[in-house]
Amino acid sequence: MPWWSWILLWVALISVSLLFYVLIGIRLFRKAMATLRELSEAGAKFGRLPEAPETAEDDGGRHLPVPGSAIFASPEQMRHDYFAAKASRQELRRQRRVKRKAERGQPQSLHDIEIS
Repeated sequence: MPWWSWILLWVALISVSLLFYVLIGIRLFRKAMATLRELSEAGAKFGRLPEAPETAEDDGGRHLPVPGSAIFASPEQMRHDYFAAKASRQELRRQRRVKRKAERGQPQSLHDIEIS
């Protein structure tokens, strides 16, 4: 086999491999662009805060904080809000427990009765 046929063989192998790399690169680029497009659509869809519900003027004395306001609030204010909400939840649970036991005719706990 003459020497120039070896050169042609290597040129053909290199050109085929370059063509393969170009096609793989194009495919990878298209998949990356599709992924970025989906990410931008998801960001546009989920990137907004939900609209605040319409509230009446009198909310029964409850103050609902604006989302994100805890970042700028003082630690004392957040501690107060936490303990106030905790006490409110405990009182609601106690009221439900007293009501449930009264409906079933079960004896009430002295702890529950003395509080109210």
